[in-house]
Amino acid sequence: MTRLDTINVSIGTVGVLGLDQVPMETAPTTAYLMLGGRCAMNCAFCAQARESAASALKLSRVTWPAYPLPEVAEGLRGAVQRGEIKRVCIQVTAGAGAFERTLEVVHALRRAVPDVPFNADILPQNMEQVDALFAAGLDHIGIGLDAASAEVFASVKGAHWARMWSTIEAISARYNGRLSAHVIVGLGETERDVVTVLRRLHGLGVLVGLFAFTPLHGTPLSARRQPSLDSYRRMQAARYLIFVRGLTLDGARFAASGALIDFGVPDLDILLADGEAFRTSGCRDCNRPFYNERPGGVIYNYPRPLTTDEARAALAQMWESPDNPVAETDADRHSRTAIG
Repeated sequence: MTRLDTINVSIGTVGVLGLDQVPMETAPTTAYLMLGGRCAMNCAFCAQARESAASALKLSRVTWPAYPLPEVAEGLRGAVQRGEIKRVCIQVTAGAGAFERTLEVVHALRRAVPDVPFNADILPQNMEQVDALFAAGLDHIGIGLDAASAEVFASVKGAHWARMWSTIEAISARYNGRLSAHVIVGLGETERDVVTVLRRLHGLGVLVGLFAFTPLHGTPLSARRQPSLDSYRRMQAARYLIFVRGLTLDGARFAASGALIDFGVPDLDILLADGEAFRTSGCRDCNRPFYNERPGGVIYNYPRPLTTDEARAALAQMWESPDNPVAETDADRHSRTAIG
């Protein structure tokens, strides 16, 4: 069986589609599929990068075994009928034939589940490809911006920050509200950088899927730690306040280090009390269980509604961390500024 006959399926999706028995603490509500094999790009954090020594079946910390496309289509049909799958998301690595293969798979799977929204995480080469992808039935395209500053982008992805933003701006101008961007916290940026990028993307009508950097064996960043939980919680809250609550965070204040020390928002605890800010973000019905986490470990993105106790704990975690406390020094008080 050739690669063209198969597609990689995230291990959680394998279980939901009934392709194999998979024990799961939380099941995915989106079917996550992957196309393309090793990527032509060389992102320093990615298992699928061109020079990565990580397993070819890995993306983030998730395993993606290959299955025949007809079996996946049939499994999707059943999972959708049972109400277990509400979206299909196709991760596409860059390479020869990736665009054509994506169209082929979208057409094939939409025949099986015509009423389910589809998105593809792909980097189109031009607007003609974008038009063709939406014409094929995608409701969203996702782009891996990943880095929150030009410097970090250059160090982990390459020197094409301006080109990436040109692509984002062009697609969002033509298909407003139908583009999403991935932003990874913990690649070396500051919290000020993340908030600035979140505001810029929101202004363009681009959804944001927020990720916590996850170190992977076999990648150049394997020794880097995940972001501290307090920092990630603040960035989750910032995304929620901007994208869901419609706040500009013009009054946000930052320490000299770039750490967010004050959202400048009245009644912050009330706005965040239900815990929705700390759930997985991105397209609707995308919950990505354990994409950044290990079962039983620290949860960065909750794949389900939080309990009252979990929401209360997440609020407290925004300002509490033994590893990276946010303490305002005299220098911070003199240097803090509202984000521009």
